[in-house]
Amino acid sequence: MLPDSLTPSLVLAAPLLLLSVGLVPAAWANARPGLMARLSGAAAWLALVSALLAAATHPFDGARAWTFYRIDLPGGLGAFSLGTYINSVTVIMLVLVAFVGAIVTRYSRNYLDGDANRGRFHKWLALTLAAILTLIVSGNLLLFALAWIATSLCLHQLLMFYRDRPAAVLAAHKKFVASRIGDLSLLGAIVLIGLSLHTLQFDELFRILASMEGPLPIALEIAALLIVIAAGLKSAQFPFHGWLLQVMEAPTPVSALLHAGIVNAGAFLVIRMSPVISHSQVAMGALAVIGLFTLALASLVMLTQTNIKVSLAWSTTAQMGFMLLECGLGLYSLAMLHLVAHSLYKAHAFLASGSGVDAFRAPALPHASPGVGPLRLLLVLAGGGLIALAVGAAFGVTAGHQPALLAAGTVVAIAVTQLLLQMAGVLRGEDFLRRGLGLSAAVAVAYFTLHALFDAALQGSVLPVQYVAGPFQIWLAQAFVGVFVVLLVFQHILKYAPAFLGDGIYMHLYNGLYIDVYITRLIQRVWPSPPPASVTPPVPFAPLTSPGA
Repeated sequence: MLPDSLTPSLVLAAPLLLLSVGLVPAAWANARPGLMARLSGAAAWLALVSALLAAATHPFDGARAWTFYRIDLPGGLGAFSLGTYINSVTVIMLVLVAFVGAIVTRYSRNYLDGDANRGRFHKWLALTLAAILTLIVSGNLLLFALAWIATSLCLHQLLMFYRDRPAAVLAAHKKFVASRIGDLSLLGAIVLIGLSLHTLQFDELFRILASMEGPLPIALEIAALLIVIAAGLKSAQFPFHGWLLQVMEAPTPVSALLHAGIVNAGAFLVIRMSPVISHSQVAMGALAVIGLFTLALASLVMLTQTNIKVSLAWSTTAQMGFMLLECGLGLYSLAMLHLVAHSLYKAHAFLASGSGVDAFRAPALPHASPGVGPLRLLLVLAGGGLIALAVGAAFGVTAGHQPALLAAGTVVAIAVTQLLLQMAGVLRGEDFLRRGLGLSAAVAVAYFTLHALFDAALQGSVLPVQYVAGPFQIWLAQAFVGVFVVLLVFQHILKYAPAFLGDGIYMHLYNGLYIDVYITRLIQRVWPSPPPASVTPPVPFAPLTSPGA
């Protein structure tokens, strides 16, 4: 029989290990960069081991909370406490972030070898990871908010690693402004929740809201909308998405950690706060609309980009929109699955971005088709859609019962048509239909199977939405599928006949419809960015002369 204190001890060990390294003074770290890199790496790998052991000891049968210190707050807000809240969401996110953090830390050791400030880099990397892990394991809303703010402030130091680069300073400043607005939104939501429910403990909030019937009080409705705003700003959603595209001046490990871990905090916030969000149709609708619009815009712009890292950044913005859309549709388990898959993929994509150039240089298949006719395009679209409907029905997912989940499955089937269309150039007739549609069926089965597994794992860790088949959800599910069909058509137009759109439209998309230009001007007027740090010019080399010269 395992002791009750084992799991919380393992959970707390992960952030504390990294915090102990991050508190080292920057001057000491820079004076001993090799030792600092080894300490940071050891702490990151030990944190991963601790997270894996915590997952092994967690029974995945509900939530458990431990409180170590508690102080009552004035005004009936509840209490601030130091403690943990452990459920399936906590364990999954803890293992995921610890794994990504360990890989990024190891990569940074070689990437920054020789840099004069690499000791300081490892210090702030450890602090950033400690803040993220604290955010995940927090059992109190106020502690959660403090970790949320600390994550942003520590990341700012990493984004400003090259303080002499004007582009890096401007991008970090835009991220800083957006984060402060998000912080105020989250703190406002916490105050409203505390005043309404008189508690800030996650376990007590879940218990109260799970038994609540009828519409939410107006204060909690506003709190739900403030949570949506905080999540949207953290996840770089329209119109404050520009900063995510311009932080490439930071070292590559920072981009990997940002895109694979920190930017996912918006979706994590919504999943963690599902007891409040699930009761608010307004908040759910706002999440879905913001996510769908950002997804459509980012997907179109991404198709026109030529810079690999910028294209990956637009991809992250689109994927974050996809996750928030899934949350807005009440598909929390699917959003969690998406979050895990996206984090692993995007960490690898950024850390291997240098090798991505080789893929573009590789010669194309000589027997590839120059294009795909409209008839074959319609064929694979219809085939993928019918397969999704059939496999969904086998899993008990129908349009009347779970329209949003079925729509998401259809979108995955449509995505598989990308592979089918590639096969269309090399396969003919029966081979194309047999192998292409067989692949689509396999992906659809894997998709619904993984969703079922995550749904079982998250049972009791999120509050499900009760109105999953309402008129708004059905309309939104249809719009969801329609947007993806249009995106697929546009992708093939841009690939095979870019002149069809005209140079003007292509150029406007390439520049992101200039949305970020106006946001940047507004921020610079209201809160100008600091000037970049001046760089001391190197001392000129003096040639050696003989003593008698």
